[in-house]
This record gives sequence, structure tokens and C-alpha cells, in this order.
Amino acid sequence: MKKQLFALLFALVPIGSFAAGGEEVHLQHMSPNLSDQPSLQRGMQLYVNYCMGCHSLEYQRFSRAAEDLAMPEDLVVDNLIFSPELGFNDQMHKAMSDEDAATWFGQSPPDLTLESRLRGTDWIYTYLLSFYRDAERPTGTNNLVFPAVGMPNVLESLQGVQEKVCTAENEGKGNAQVDSLSGKHQSCDSLELVSPGEMEPAEFEEAVYDLTNFLAYVGEPSRLQAQALAPKVLIFIFIFGVIAYLLKREYWRDVH
Repeated sequence: MKKQLFALLFALVPIGSFAAGGEEVHLQHMSPNLSDQPSLQRGMQLYVNYCMGCHSLEYQRFSRAAEDLAMPEDLVVDNLIFSPELGFNDQMHKAMSDEDAATWFGQSPPDLTLESRLRGTDWIYTYLLSFYRDAERPTGTNNLVFPAVGMPNVLESLQGVQEKVCTAENEGKGNAQVDSLSGKHQSCDSLELVSPGEMEPAEFEEAVYDLTNFLAYVGEPSRLQAQALAPKVLIFIFIFGVIAYLLKREYWRDVH
């Protein structure tokens, strides 16, 4: 019984309060909008072009996404399916083999079908915005949300290059650390764009929103159907309630 209670308590702890390195990081809020089809379409395009080389969506099919996001089959086949081994009705498998991934990265990158449900959209959104240049890392980049991350910044050409900025901070607050020269506490959780990319910062944030929005959809595709069905269910309940009330009055008329 104790084990079940501990498991329940752990499950209730907010995911957003943790980062991979044990440090607290302020997560930027992101509200998914699954009714925004253009955003979801752009997010799928970004995912296929920049993420699917390494990360699969094994529980999502091209055909299901095309149907839900109102994309013609020929458009998907011509522009979003690059591998000759994949067809319109196939699952969205990554291009890289698990053997090559293990050789290059030490292990195969995880499947991201349920990533939005595992970590939350705020975490994904902040993570994608938080890469910065770090010469000490094998890939040349690091991440504020996921310190010592093994993934390179695949969106760097769009975003540009960021560097970590340290500012004076109160002792024991946030990611404060002691500067070796001044002995003062500094907070190193800010990033500065030092080399622009193909997109303006606001444009890149919108692109990351679209990508995160698409991952939110992939995590629970049936939510689109549920949202479409919800008004019909409410209308049915209202009409049924009126009929039930009138029927009740008819049955109890003689009693009273």
C-alpha cells in the first residue's frame, strides 16, 4: 500500500518544476490551439524537415495527420514524405537507423509521439528556445532546460546562435553561482542572440509555437474529434433534459 501511495505522490508533482540537471528553470507558458489548422500544418512541416531525421512518431500515421489537418494526400506525399520506404498510410518513422544512432549519439533518440503528455507543452516550448553555444559540449551547444543535452540545436539555422549571459543575483536564488573572480553570486539563466538566423526572434518563436502545437496534437489526436463532438453532445443533453422534464411532469400529473 505504501508503494502505491508514494507512486501517486510522485505522479502529482508538477513536471514543469524540474529540469534534467535538477535545477529549477522558469518555463515559458504555451497554450496549444488544436483548432488552428495552419499552425498545426506548419508545425508538421517543421517536424518533418528538422526533427524526423532522428525522432520518430511511431504512433502517428501520415494519413491520420493529413485527414485531421485537412491536407491533400498528394501534397503530403510530394512534400512531407522523403523516404522511398515510407508511404502515405505508414507510421512516421525516423530516417536514421537505431544502429547508426547508437554509434553517433550513444543511444537512439527517443520517440516523441507522447512527449507533450510526458513533459508538457511549456517544457517543450522553452526547451526549443533555450539552446546556446557551449564549446565544451561535443555538439557545440547546450540547453538551459536540459543541461548537458546530447541533441544538437537543429533549429540553429532558423534561430541563430545564442550565448549564455550572467547577471548579478541574490545568493541561493534561481541558478545563482559564484563568480571565480569577483566572488559575487551570478544568475546564468539568460540568453542573448549573438548571430541572427534566417528568422527574426518573434518569427522564430512563432515557428517553435507551431512545432510545439503539432506535438500537442500528436500526443492526443482524438482530442480534435472530441472538441468537434462536444457541442453536439451538449445540444443533445439539453434537448434530452427538456424532454425528460416534460415526461416527468406528464407521469406525475395524476399523483399530484
